[in-house]
Formats: sequence, C-alpha cells, structure tokens
Amino acid sequence: MSLRDVFSSVNPKEVLKNLPDAVFVVNTDGKIVWINDKASIIFESVKPVLKNCYFDDLVDSGMDILEKSAARRVSIVAGAFTPDSKEFFVELNAKKYDSQYIVTIRDVTAMTHVLSMADKTGRLNKEKNQMIAKLSHEFKSPLQSIIGFSQALLDGVAGELTEKQGKYIRIINKNASEFAVFIDKFLEFSQAESSLISADFQTFDLIAVIQSVIKNYENAFINKNIMVNLDCDELRKRVIFSEENYLKIILSNIIETSIKLTDIGSVNIKVTNPEIEIVKSHGLDVPIGAYDSSYAMISVKDNGMGFAENDFDGLFEPYVQVDKTNKKNFIRSLSLGTANVLLKKINGVMWVESEVMKGTSFNIIIPVEKYESRVYDDFEDFYSEEE
Repeated sequence: MSLRDVFSSVNPKEVLKNLPDAVFVVNTDGKIVWINDKASIIFESVKPVLKNCYFDDLVDSGMDILEKSAARRVSIVAGAFTPDSKEFFVELNAKKYDSQYIVTIRDVTAMTHVLSMADKTGRLNKEKNQMIAKLSHEFKSPLQSIIGFSQALLDGVAGELTEKQGKYIRIINKNASEFAVFIDKFLEFSQAESSLISADFQTFDLIAVIQSVIKNYENAFINKNIMVNLDCDELRKRVIFSEENYLKIILSNIIETSIKLTDIGSVNIKVTNPEIEIVKSHGLDVPIGAYDSSYAMISVKDNGMGFAENDFDGLFEPYVQVDKTNKKNFIRSLSLGTANVLLKKINGVMWVESEVMKGTSFNIIIPVEKYESRVYDDFEDFYSEEE
C-alpha cells in the first residue's frame, strides 16, 4: 500500500501542510529537510533558518527521542529551544519511513506543571509496585511453610489426627492455599505495572506458545471435565514478532479465568488474522501499509456461567474491586488486569463479550510483525521541495 493509495485523490503535501501541529521531516543524521507553517510559528523563526538546523539544535536529545517515539509508537514530552534560545516544552510523535522521520510537534509549555505532578505520581506508584514485587519472597515463604506442613499433617506424617484436628487442619490448608493464589496474582499485577517483568521482543511460533499454555492447564481441564479446542488453521506454523513471555502470561490469565467460569462444557480457542477495519474499530493505531496478516486475533470462548452486567465494572481494574466483598471477582480482576497491562505494552487490545449462563468470549488483538514502512519513494521529491 502506497501513500497515494492511502490519500487517494487528496494531495499528501497539503495534508501535512495543514495539520494543526508543527510537522518536521528529519533525516536519520538529524538534518531537518522540510517543515510546515505551524513549525515556524511554534519555533518563532522563518523556514530557511529552521531548515538549516539539526533537530538536536531545537529539541533536547532530539534524535534519541525520535527513535524512542517511533520504536514505541508513543508521544514524548521534551524540552525545546527556538533558534534564539527561548526555552519551552513540546510533545512530539515520530514515525519512521526508511531513512527519514515524520515528526508532529505541539507546544505543551502551559501543561508542564500538570505533567510534572503526573510524572511524580506515576513514579511513586512505580516505586511502590517495585517494593511490593521485591518483597515477594517475604510474603510467599511463610505461606508455603503453612501449606506444606498442614498438608503433611493431613497425610499422617505426625500420626493419626482426630476428626476435629483433621477438620481444622484442612481449613488452615485451604485458606493458606487460596491466600497463596491471591498473593501470586497480586504480585504478578504489581510486577506488570512496575515493568519488573522484563520485555524481550523476538520472533517465535505463535501456535506453539498457545499450545504450551494449554498444556500447562491440562489437569485443570481434566479435573473439571472441560473439553478444549484449538482452531488455528489460519496461522499454523506462523512465526510472529512480539514479546513471548508477556503473551504467555496474558493467555495463561485468560484461559485460567475461562476455566474458573466453566463447570462443565468446553473452552474454544480460535486464532485468526482480523480484518484491518476490526483492528481500527478497537482503537489500535494501524500504521500505513499494514495488512490483515499484520495482526493476530485470539478468542477464548467458554460456555460457562458468563458475566452479569454489573460484573463488567472494574473487570480489568482490581483497584475498583477493593471495596467489594466478592473475593473471586477481585482475584479475577487481578488476572485480567495483568493481561490488560501487558497487552498495552505490546500495543495490543482486549475486550470481553458475555451473556449470563451462555458463556464468555475473551478477545485480544496483537501486532505480529516488526513493521517497517516502505512508502518513502512516494515522498522522495516532496520532502526536498522548496516552498
């Protein structure tokens, strides 16, 4: 797909010229090769002066920020300077097209106080979650001792128990086991929020990963007499580019939730390439040149109890569940909250469709390619064109 295909009869030069933000085209060596009128206004200088600058002259650590913005597909706030050395703050977003970046910039100087407060709050939350995650051993070690010793007593290693002793020990073992599950889920969510689960994007076999996760829950499926079906013909032996560990955690939490919702019946997992319009309809930023095969959609559908309408409140947000009395809902929100946080980190999205007593469908879409646009030739003359 070329830029001409995208813009059809619309002149792409006119589109960039008339954007409400400042627009820069920057070579990978940092040289500015084109700007629109808004850039002159924000940087308080005429176009010939700005086009003789390097991007690092106008934005602090400009090229490093461009690379991060393009790679992560996120906006970044940075310090900026006019050619006369007037300081202000900008928010920029960069897209890379072969050997050049297209950069949109807006002045956010008036928002810096708000941003500073938000940054401080976010940093405190991250530090809190890091502390909780690093204390995981202190939480889990005593619990494992309680579970292990209580189970040993039930197994008779200290002699025969009376009926009353057995009853109390079983209660201790059950409650300690349930609390251990809660602690695991809580720590997992805290680690996801604080980025302590390290990211390593690489290529891997998508279906092999899904099959390995299903295998981990084989006993749970058997114990509840649940059939599991995997329909993956569209993507069989498909190698994708994503974060394998994140995807395993995401799928584990979704499948585990489906099992808990289903007493008897089946869990059906379907893997497809969604149409681009479906991807867009769920709010994902689709780059120019992406195709249906650029994304994978994984649907986990059960025929269990389903969700009531009020169950959707805080489904992915465990903090919303704190004041509610249903412990199962809280643990479920921790699981789905972790999946949702990690999905956002791999530029994916999740949504749930459910009907009481008819089942639930958990759906995720993730990009599966290391996307590099190949549309530079369409703009080769346009970028260097003088006004």
